[in-house]
Amino acid sequence: MPLPQLSALQGLSDPILSDVMDSLGLMHQAMRPFVRPLDEGSVLIGRARTGLYMPVYSTRTGENPYEVEIALVDDLKPGDVAVLACNGPTERIAPWGELLSTACRARGAAGCVTDGLVRDVRQIRAIGFTVFHGGIGPLDSKGRARIMAIDVPIECGGVKVATGDLIMGDADGVVVIPQRAEAEVLRLAFEKVQGEKNTLADLQRGDKLADVFARYGIL
Repeated sequence: MPLPQLSALQGLSDPILSDVMDSLGLMHQAMRPFVRPLDEGSVLIGRARTGLYMPVYSTRTGENPYEVEIALVDDLKPGDVAVLACNGPTERIAPWGELLSTACRARGAAGCVTDGLVRDVRQIRAIGFTVFHGGIGPLDSKGRARIMAIDVPIECGGVKVATGDLIMGDADGVVVIPQRAEAEVLRLAFEKVQGEKNTLADLQRGDKLADVFARYGIL
């Protein structure tokens, strides 16, 4: 499914999308609160490309421990988001840093989301690449973790993610919109945006919260 035009998605936010998905029975689409942006001014919109990491405790002579990771990064397309499942922010798995960010940015990728660690944070901020992370640490993944598969169903930050799902992130966190529900979620989200504008205007005018809630059913 093509990525919706970014301009068409302006005005949406993670809370609005989360509320809408709740109303559709999709109650587990927001990543856990420890998944945070490196820059809280960042807004991330893109299609997931998944990667699954697992711990390792050694490397073999002559082995390239980054082979699958490199393959994923080199295959990213404009608007893609690398979503890397590391089973949470342990001290062992820091899959993301400056060089991968630079390579992704050159390919037009939208960003990276991982529940693992990120390093080279000053450099990533300097180039303006959007990264959501589970923590910050200096350790290389070599000898500690390896990406075992790409474009497979994963769980990242407590949310199931499949390649092609719509990823949206802002200062409130990251939400995952499954492809099967995307059209309905976006339709309802735009309706909710208008309802919230009306609610806000009435509250600013001085109307009582109870009256405004009765009028629009939005809080």
